[in-house]
Amino acid sequence: MLDVCLLGTGGMMPLPYRWLTSLMMRYNGKSILIDCGEGTQIAMREKGWSPNPIDIICFTHFHADHISGLPGMLLTMGNAERTEPLLLIGPRGLTKVVASLRVIAPELPFEVKCIEITENAQTFSFEGFRLEAFRVNHNVLCYGYTLEILRQGKFSAERAKVQDIPLKYWNPLQKGQTIEADGITYTPEMVLGPARKGIRLTYTTDTRPTESILRNAKESDLFICEGMYAEKEKLNKAKQYKHMTFYEAADMAKRAEVKELWLTHFSPSLVRAEDYMPQVRDIFANAYLGKDGKSVELTFEEE
Repeated sequence: MLDVCLLGTGGMMPLPYRWLTSLMMRYNGKSILIDCGEGTQIAMREKGWSPNPIDIICFTHFHADHISGLPGMLLTMGNAERTEPLLLIGPRGLTKVVASLRVIAPELPFEVKCIEITENAQTFSFEGFRLEAFRVNHNVLCYGYTLEILRQGKFSAERAKVQDIPLKYWNPLQKGQTIEADGITYTPEMVLGPARKGIRLTYTTDTRPTESILRNAKESDLFICEGMYAEKEKLNKAKQYKHMTFYEAADMAKRAEVKELWLTHFSPSLVRAEDYMPQVRDIFANAYLGKDGKSVELTFEEE
C-alpha cells in the first residue's frame, strides 16, 4: 500500500490555518517528499511523521514557497544523527540552489546527492516503484511528478510444472529473481503472467493546464492538482501568473479519467473554499478540497 499525506495546501505564504503545499508518501520502507516550503517540518510533526526516514525529496520548481524549508529540514535530519544519503531531484539548477541554501546548513553527517532533470520528461526507477517527472507550464522551469508502484503478474504453478522448474526455485522466481542452475537459466517471466495494474499518483502544482499533465495523470488513482483560484472571475489572473482555477483542475481530472481529485495550493486570499465545491463537482464528481494533513492509503485493486 502507499501511504499519502498532503502536509499543506497553501500557496505563496504559510498561514496559521494553512501550511505551504507539500506531499509526503511512504511505501515499502521508503519515504518520498515533494516540495519543502517554509513550515513543512511543522506540518509533518502535526501529522506525526518524522523527516528523518525521508529518502527522496523532489522539487517542482525553485520558488521560495516550494524549497525554502530545505535548510531546516536538513539540519533536523542531521541533529537526529542521520547517516544515510539523501537524494534530491529537481529542475536544472538544483545543485546551485541547494548549495546556496546550504550556506546556513553547511555541515551534515550524511551525503546530499542532487539529480537534475534534463529532459521534458524523465523517469527515475527505484526498487518497487518509479517516479516520472514531466514539464508543466509555469513562469519558471517547473515539473509535475507521477509515482507509480509496479505490480508483477500472478505466479502460475501450472507454467512452472510444464517447464519442469524445480519447486525450490518457485519462490525466488516469484520474487523476481533469476536463477542459474545446472546450466539452465530460469527467469521470472517463465512463471509470471502479464503485469497487473499497480498504483498511480500524480502531483502537479504551479501550472496552467497542459497536455503533459493529461498524459501523465491518465487513469491515476489519485490526482493532486493546484487550484490557486476558486473565483471564476480570476481566470485571467490565473492565466497571467500561470496557475489554475478549481474548474480547470476539475476539467483536467475529467479528461484524464482519474479516480479522485484533491485540490491544493490555494491563494492566501481564498476563504470559504468549500462553498465553490458544488460547481467543481458538476465538472468532476469525485473532487475533494485538499486540507492540511489530508491522508489516504492507496491499495492494489482486488482481483
